[in-house]
Amino acid sequence: MSLAVQNPEKYIIMPFRKNNQKLVAAEMRPASSEAGAIKIATSMSGRFIGVAAYAVLVDEESGDMNAPRLLASFGEVPDFSDD
Repeated sequence: MSLAVQNPEKYIIMPFRKNNQKLVAAEMRPASSEAGAIKIATSMSGRFIGVAAYAVLVDEESGDMNAPRLLASFGEVPDFSDD
């Protein structure tokens, strides 16, 4: 019987600014729920060129974030899809 370590899903909001015509991330903000992440992203959207809310899987041992799932986006945000 294998014991799979579950990677908990976390919610983050990434605002973006323009710097020399390039889109750059500003300070990431955490949220406690999917609905909270969308609400925060919505409220931040008037202050940034772009804002995105993501659900990510976090590896508890390394702290790495994987598999970002876009919840909502406003304005200009980079495309992180693997298509």
